[in-house]
Amino acid sequence: VQLQASGGGLVQAGGSLRLSCAASGRSFSDNVMGWFRQVPGNEREFVSAIGWSGGATKYADSVKGRFTISRDNAKNTMYLRMNILRPEDTAVYYCAARGRGVTVLTSARSQYPYWGQGTQVTVSS
Repeated sequence: VQLQASGGGLVQAGGSLRLSCAASGRSFSDNVMGWFRQVPGNEREFVSAIGWSGGATKYADSVKGRFTISRDNAKNTMYLRMNILRPEDTAVYYCAARGRGVTVLTSARSQYPYWGQGTQVTVSS
């Protein structure tokens, strides 16, 4: 079971990026999935989560209205569209998944047993 995050890069403030998280090994269509981010020296913080079908979503206040989480279960892939990026959005972004069959969207990183490697997002001012 693997999660692979991609799509990070360098962008100017006000710009946009789309991150992808591809799952392999088995279907993740019945896993809540989420995005977290981490700046060196800080704890990994919650960004967004999405339910099985994509109908339920949850966002951190700091990204609400700017970021949109989505998923394509046919492709076993989750996305994070990031608009109006700010320098404070600079971080390594990680995708994660909850255990199979769990339905609650949570911001607690301890509740996500599956993690991908990070992808760096850098927003210049």
